[in-house]
Amino acid sequence: MAGALVTSNDAADSVPDWPLAYHRLIPPLVGGIRFEYTHRVLAALVSILTLILAIWIARTDRRPLARKLGWTALALVIAQAGLGGFRVLEGYPSISATAHATLAQIFFITLVGLALYLSDWWRSDLPQLNDTASPALRALAVWTTVVILAQLVLGAAFRHGAFGNGSHALDPHLFGAGIVLVMVILTGRVAKARFREVPEIRKCVALLHSFLGVQILLGLAAWWAVVKAEDAVQPTFTYATLTVAHVLGGALTLGASVLLTLTCLRLIRMAQSSTATPIESPGHSTGRAGA
Repeated sequence: MAGALVTSNDAADSVPDWPLAYHRLIPPLVGGIRFEYTHRVLAALVSILTLILAIWIARTDRRPLARKLGWTALALVIAQAGLGGFRVLEGYPSISATAHATLAQIFFITLVGLALYLSDWWRSDLPQLNDTASPALRALAVWTTVVILAQLVLGAAFRHGAFGNGSHALDPHLFGAGIVLVMVILTGRVAKARFREVPEIRKCVALLHSFLGVQILLGLAAWWAVVKAEDAVQPTFTYATLTVAHVLGGALTLGASVLLTLTCLRLIRMAQSSTATPIESPGHSTGRAGA
């Protein structure tokens, strides 16, 4: 959200140096400097917390994947800081800022996955379900997550001017929104048709549909705000609020899709036989799933 506030308030170039700000640890907090400096402070806090998390996992969790995810999150946040510094020092916002926003989403879903993997639920003895129909829900959930991530990349590219400033600059993002809508609806229908009685899958689908519904409304509101602010000298409060909320809604939609995907991977076996039953009773366990 802090990063989105920087973009929505045209504050990306308000501080010309990095890692210091105007050669100071704390610059004068005026104008766009407030947004840029707040973004940097929060980034530093996230980096410190991620370092603590990675070390904590390495010391307390024996599972190799948990440790790898912890160190991966740390590597991502370091790379994210480096990209942020490159954006400030070298410019090229259509490339560097878009990559910066994309890496932020990848870091976010890494933490979402790590939180689920560290949970007691993941490590508990869960029933394993069969899904031999086509398309497989596991695959659909994965592709839905990929499509949503790609849509967020298109949104970041639009915000940072990669598609220019013409009337058709928003077209790739709108086209992506249509694909996301189709994929989310299809995945939800398949999940409800085959695994309606599985509470974890049902809740994840409800969460994904809820966030996407809100995100569509926020997208329309943000579009209206962009049109209304075209002739404004400075970004308006309405424009900044709605566009930042739209960015947040996109991240939450992506996070919900990641939760659904990981839940399906944890609960549903890979299809091996066309004669297998579509679902096992959730009350009977057939062994724990691997990582």
